[in-house]
Amino acid sequence: MSETKTDWYFIVNPRAGSGKTMSEWVPAEHLLEERGIPYVTAMTDHKKHAVELAREAAEAGYRRIAAVGGDGSLHEVLGGICNWCAETGTPTEEFCLAVIPIGSGNDWIKACRVPDNVEQAIGLLATESFGWMDIVRGTTGDGRTVWMANCGGIGFDSHVCERVNRQKERGMRGKMIYLDALRYTIFHLKPISLLVRADGKEVFSGEAYSLAAGNGPYSGGGMRQVPLAANDDGLLDYMIVPKAKLSTLVPEVPRLFAGTVHESSLILSGRCRILEIAPLDEASADIIEFDGEIEGRLPLTLELPGARIRVLRGRA
Repeated sequence: MSETKTDWYFIVNPRAGSGKTMSEWVPAEHLLEERGIPYVTAMTDHKKHAVELAREAAEAGYRRIAAVGGDGSLHEVLGGICNWCAETGTPTEEFCLAVIPIGSGNDWIKACRVPDNVEQAIGLLATESFGWMDIVRGTTGDGRTVWMANCGGIGFDSHVCERVNRQKERGMRGKMIYLDALRYTIFHLKPISLLVRADGKEVFSGEAYSLAAGNGPYSGGGMRQVPLAANDDGLLDYMIVPKAKLSTLVPEVPRLFAGTVHESSLILSGRCRILEIAPLDEASADIIEFDGEIEGRLPLTLELPGARIRVLRGRA
């Protein structure tokens, strides 16, 4: 086994944040040097490359690894660390994970009170401001294991993310792409038939428009589908939108941004440690979203296996 290194290993996504990463990262390197923070840098050059780089960093002995980008970069870096830990039997508790927020989607940092500001985030890094975060393990229909830091979902949730990601691939950026995807999906999404169990107990069976599960409360550029979620409480929050007339559901949309979804009489919500979601027919084997990335299809099992990792966390 490689000797444990104390340097920070920064995995930089140069395409994050509408391509502004490098213009912000170069000054950030100067800040790291001024603060006396030892570090090395690795650049990604293709999708999922951060998974490979994080795994290689862990194998090389780095235990302080940071994603420079947005939620997608964080998702990949966490996946690389967790994959290596699962393969080697190394506790994830040995690692510190940070995000230097430059990406266009920065929902995870809101839950951890990390400022959406590079200089302030590095300030937290310099003062060793860390806390624990639960790690969510997902098992998809094709048997793959996917790790989740923040939020995931199917139906409305995953199709909004799919549309946002397609727009990003075409070079579009900004808050408007989230609102466009939200509007489009509301009027084009068809219900899917699901069986949902929470900690072994059936909590829903029938047609639904959406299911979201959260380790943290924020997703989709500031929406709060699971507003009571906390990523250090050992529980997974979920929200289900059963099929209903659009005329009754559309007035509920502002609740997504107000953080009051759980108060709606039309929506089911709860908490558990293991959430099992199965399609009731072939057409309902919907796409799954983890941390804003599409990762496979139903069925899906989400669980909190008890693993934790230290993460950059601002003060309350």
